[in-house]
Amino acid sequence: MFTKIYLIRHGETEGAEVRRYKGHIDVPLSVNGIGQMKRLAEYLVGATLCGCPGQAHSSAPAGKEKLLNAVYCSDLSRAVKSAEIIAGPHGIKPVIMPELRERNFGIWEGMTFDEIKEKHPDEFNAWASNPLQHSPMSGESTVELRDRAVKALEKIMEDERSKMGDKTIAIVAHGGINRIILCELLGIPLENIFRVEQDYGCLNIIEMWDNYPVVKLINGGTAFKYGSP
Repeated sequence: MFTKIYLIRHGETEGAEVRRYKGHIDVPLSVNGIGQMKRLAEYLVGATLCGCPGQAHSSAPAGKEKLLNAVYCSDLSRAVKSAEIIAGPHGIKPVIMPELRERNFGIWEGMTFDEIKEKHPDEFNAWASNPLQHSPMSGESTVELRDRAVKALEKIMEDERSKMGDKTIAIVAHGGINRIILCELLGIPLENIFRVEQDYGCLNIIEMWDNYPVVKLINGGTAFKYGSP
């Protein structure tokens, strides 16, 4: 069975000019973030029509059957709105999965990096000494996030395997979830998770040949992320 996966980070959010740990805080897309997703949606119509990324058309032909077979997303509004924009041209509704939520940063949520160091120095030092196992108070560790993200991907693939034929799907999630999935598929040690960049509105392309993943693109999409040619 062959499944092409478009793994997408949601578009830019309101207040993105200040880098804060948003986690489970339900922050909406910014105007720019909506534009990013609209450009990406248009691009994916072209990519699915021609069977390859990189040659986008402006719209699907009249009467064309849906080109994406399914779109999965986190239940946070920034991901849901992004997924609705992606799914719209294909006449499908996103499958909402709470398991695809961003990492829960606990008491750190809503804070900047400097605020965390200032207000929770002991917590910060414990995390810095063991970033994989330590979790902020009331939050998740990186290992716990990994376990949740991997189970979510396995659930999606099990659902897709129950359907006949080759498929093209999209997963709209968050920076942390996407990094985990990419590290897992590429065999990258979890301690190197932040060596994988995931910009707002980025596109990753994964081809699954039965259970064998081939990652074709990471953090792609200058044209739809920034509106440049």
